[in-house]
Amino acid sequence: MSVHRDLAWALKEQAQRAGEQAPSVRGADWRQAVVTAVGTDGTVTADEIPAIRCLQSYLAPTVGDVIVISQSSMGNWVAHGRLTPSTPAWITLPLASGWTANASYYTPAYRLWGDGTASLCGLAQKSGTLTSGDTVATLPAEARPAAGVRVAVQVAIGYFGAMTISASGAIQLGDFSGTLPTTGNKYAEFDAANRYRLK
Repeated sequence: MSVHRDLAWALKEQAQRAGEQAPSVRGADWRQAVVTAVGTDGTVTADEIPAIRCLQSYLAPTVGDVIVISQSSMGNWVAHGRLTPSTPAWITLPLASGWTANASYYTPAYRLWGDGTASLCGLAQKSGTLTSGDTVATLPAEARPAAGVRVAVQVAIGYFGAMTISASGAIQLGDFSGTLPTTGNKYAEFDAANRYRLK
């Protein structure tokens, strides 16, 4: 009889352990995970779980993101999106040749928000000629808008123009209020684009 009791107990324990690990038995589940790889097919790998399908709202997944993932009762995984820190980090914006950060202002940078928008900050300058359409910086893919963004800026003392952020990531200056002098400093006021849509 004791042998039968031991066998029944062992079978019960084995079934319980199998059930704890089988989504079809325990039902759906969710947890936090860290992205370790980003696929080209709309999936990510996180915590050694491959091919986690990203929701459309999870824009530009990046290695290191802390995300929420869930598993259906069929065993399929989905990534709901990143957990946004209370203050998203500013990431330095690479400037085009001839442009430098103005030390009296914030360093040119971009910031991604969890609501599908981004921000720019800082001031860059160059000396000499500024031609309409010149590119002052190029945004990485994660910070590019789906359509053009345009804001008014001061490009030199007494002169104004438009800063355009294109879907290709190029940030350009143009449409000046007058013929710019060929000497003196010219400016790129990134602070003017303090919030813009990504999608």
